[in-house]
Amino acid sequence: MRIIAGLAKGRNISAVADATRPTSDRAREALFSSLASEFGEFDGLNVLDLYSGTGAIGLEALSRGASTVHCVENNERASQAILSNYEGIRSSQFPGNFHLYSMTVERFLEGTAPLQYHFIYVDPPYDFSDIDVIENLIAIVSGKFLHPDGLIAVERNSRVRELSWPIGLEEIRQKNYGQTTIFYGASTLEMDLD
Repeated sequence: MRIIAGLAKGRNISAVADATRPTSDRAREALFSSLASEFGEFDGLNVLDLYSGTGAIGLEALSRGASTVHCVENNERASQAILSNYEGIRSSQFPGNFHLYSMTVERFLEGTAPLQYHFIYVDPPYDFSDIDVIENLIAIVSGKFLHPDGLIAVERNSRVRELSWPIGLEEIRQKNYGQTTIFYGASTLEMDLD
């Protein structure tokens, strides 16, 4: 598995076989193609990668110029792999900031967001229940984690035919990549100017 584009293009990323299920290169390439259509350049974007696994999504965004990338991963061996992957590509002199939160996604999503993210990727284990996914999405909305002009993507097994989006989010499209379906959503809330 490798970084597809940007400053670290071609650099290898390792995975912990029994602790992660990396997003396939095909799905990752299609995801970032969609994001490029949505945002253009990644410069200035804040990215949140939940259930990071290998960190491939966050590190790909960092390679492409994201300003801030936060990865959240609870598995200790996967967290070590993410840090190792980051160290392996860091010499590319990224302009952006990277931080790994070694904790559960639920704990990270408690309270208010440290900042608003332009892109949030939610990739829980495929056996993760739909109710738990919805609870994550509700926490993202209530904690104001998603920028008003932001995009959220949820990766699920392709057996999942639809995703129930909570109030504050709406589906804008879904794409199937073999055994993977990515559901794309956006905020329906107006920006709070207080």
